Amino acid sequence: MQDDIKKAVGVLKKGGIILYPTDTIWGLGCDATNADAVARIFKIKKREDTKSMLVLMENPALLERYVDNVPDIAWDLVEISNTPLTVIYFNAKNLAANLIAKDGSIGIRFTKEEFSSRLLQNFRRPVVSTSANISGQPSPSVFDEISEDIKNQVDYIVEYRQNDLTPAQPSSVIKLWPDGRIDIIRK
Repeated sequence: MQDDIKKAVGVLKKGGIILYPTDTIWGLGCDATNADAVARIFKIKKREDTKSMLVLMENPALLERYVDNVPDIAWDLVEISNTPLTVIYFNAKNLAANLIAKDGSIGIRFTKEEFSSRLLQNFRRPVVSTSANISGQPSPSVFDEISEDIKNQVDYIVEYRQNDLTPAQPSSVIKLWPDGRIDIIRK
């Protein structure tokens, strides 16, 4: 695993795209602060750049570096969640502009999965995490379901967990509005 992390971090630092296992499904990833890399992922996925992608982080202590005015409830949600949870926050900052939604929001998930957590610790920046599929097609629940088209367009494919056939599920998604409202986007 350590060799995979070293190679993946090298690719991320050069602005490349990785295909990697996360705490949910396999994802396409890049440096979340690199607008050119983010644009490449939109192109690979054939996705409109108006549809946002989420950011994966491993340490909630970093949240205020990327979001202004974090609602108090966010800290509780992150702490008590025992399954992967993506929270959409407003007032995103210090991320690639083309990653932030037009309303200023960004989805952030804190991973506890070993590989993605160690990857983030070594890279020291947030990483884009979006499903490894062409936009509009089903998300792959195992590595073997990822299309060759996707595999051929990335700069590095992580070997760790490629043989894991445990079906994965996307995270739950909630949106925290500045006025305190909470919307459940996906259970």
